[in-house]
Formats: sequence, C-alpha cells, structure tokens
Amino acid sequence: MPDLPKKKVGLIACSGEEMPEGTVSRRAVREVLEKLRPDDAVALCLPLFLAGGEGERAFARHYPTITIDGCEKRCAAKATEKFSGRPASAIVVTRLREGPGTCAIGSARCLNAAGKKLAEKVARAVASETDRLLGRKER
Repeated sequence: MPDLPKKKVGLIACSGEEMPEGTVSRRAVREVLEKLRPDDAVALCLPLFLAGGEGERAFARHYPTITIDGCEKRCAAKATEKFSGRPASAIVVTRLREGPGTCAIGSARCLNAAGKKLAEKVARAVASETDRLLGRKER
C-alpha cells in the first residue's frame, strides 16, 4: 500500500496588523501549531494566498481549512471561499470575547494579560475544531 500523506487541517489567520484581534488570531494559531496540535495542523499564509500562491490555495481546496479572523470583516474566510471554497470552519475572535462590549486586550504590538487569555481561548477553539474535522475526540 502506498505511503499516503497524513491528513492535516490548514489554519489561515487574520493578517490585520493594525488591530489587537489580528494579533490574537496569529498568536492562537502559533499556540495550536506549537503546543496543542503540532502534528495535525499547518499554517497557510493569507498574504501569499491572496497573491496567488497556488500551493496555499490547493491545500485549502483539498484539505479541511479553518479561518481565524480578528473581526467581522472576515477577510480570511472570504478569501478562502473565493479562491478555494468555503472553509470547513470559521472562527471570529470578536465573537469569542466575553461580556458586553469589549474589554481592553492591549495593542496590536503588545497584548496584555486579557489579550493573551483571549488568544488561549481562541487556540482551544481552533484545537477543538481541528479534532472535530479530523474525526477525533477532543483531548
């Protein structure tokens, strides 16, 4: 039997450098890749995806992909849908914030404790979706 590549989930994070929620999305993806699901997920580069990177687009066409957007503009989800098909799952950071209104989470360059806690929450949501997409029980 041929040695087939292991099925993985693609993660496309927000590249909104001007907003702390974009930083939260990127930090969450790093957490998933480095600690929570290092063998189950790969990062796809949104700027390269938008610029015509066929490798990124092909991966998203053939493997389940989770988009992690910082805000309701949903740039990552919309780009994925336009160039590769609807993402298997879409997470929006602002929807995972707790309580009415918004709490201060720091700046785009430096998250405070609340921002780091939010990034951990987003990372856990991404890991949970990764498990679901791979047909595994949550760890």
